[in-house]
Amino acid sequence: MARPPRIHLSDLTHHVINRGNNRCDIFRAERDYAFFLASLRRAVEKHQVDVHSYTLMTNHFHLVATPRIETALSRAMHLVGTTYAGYFNRRYARTGRLFDGPFKSSVIDTETYWFTCMRYVELNSVRAGLAADPSAYRWSSYRANALGHEDDIVVPHALYLTLGATAVDRQENWRDMCRETVSPEDLFEIRDGIRRGRVLANDAAMANRSTST
Repeated sequence: MARPPRIHLSDLTHHVINRGNNRCDIFRAERDYAFFLASLRRAVEKHQVDVHSYTLMTNHFHLVATPRIETALSRAMHLVGTTYAGYFNRRYARTGRLFDGPFKSSVIDTETYWFTCMRYVELNSVRAGLAADPSAYRWSSYRANALGHEDDIVVPHALYLTLGATAVDRQENWRDMCRETVSPEDLFEIRDGIRRGRVLANDAAMANRSTST
């Protein structure tokens, strides 16, 4: 089946995912995670992408990110992908493709889905059984958004800033929101959105979009 055309929209948040080829591990050691994050930081700074949350798993990664210009996300993800694949192949004396293919993404078009996708990403380690609490998992933005740990990759989104008047308030409210697991219905919508490359929006939002165009 042909891959659906990628939606390129600036100033709207995208949920991004990429996996190892044949679901192979793309991170084998702490040094790998650290190198990927350093490469990601350089790529998004160069190509004008704001990353609001991320989680690195053993065989895939997730981002919630907003490109500031139309082609920014594709350029940034291409740069981090080629940089990291070159590093990984050299480090482990391997050849061939590291990732399953180009990254997949869906556009998040409503406030509800924005917060749901953020929770989905930052709670990934808990769902996978890698940590009992998201604060215990190092390779995630949760500790930046929920505990105030310094993370030079994370750029707070305007919606995140509505969670409180101060950083402490926002962190407390985000911790409270993350205590609620993502429902099976929302899990399906998020995963289907990535698989099909579609816009994540509720019916009312899509109706408003249709009548305004």
